[in-house]
Amino acid sequence: MQRTGCWSHITRVLLTYDQIRTYALPAAEGKQGDPRWPAFADRYGFDPAEPVQWEVEALEPEELQRLVLAAVEPYVDREVLAAQLAREQRQRRALSGFLGGWDASGAGPG
Repeated sequence: MQRTGCWSHITRVLLTYDQIRTYALPAAEGKQGDPRWPAFADRYGFDPAEPVQWEVEALEPEELQRLVLAAVEPYVDREVLAAQLAREQRQRRALSGFLGGWDASGAGPG
């Protein structure tokens, strides 16, 4: 953020406790000394002496994609995106037409 100056704030895509329970995500050994762990453990009924953690990557890819897209959606300019997608489609057609003139041996047109 500071390096590029292009963002005014950061939106974190976090794994919630409800998702952990809903998807029965496996726990991994937590980081000893994490200052946030005792409060989390007290809040959700875990042993404060045995920290555990869950990784967002443990979600199904489709769910992770849904979370990321939901976080990004408010910042997408649909007109700019549509124009860019149309430009890319034109470029793909032009490239396909160009490559269509080449044979398997690599010999070009004429």
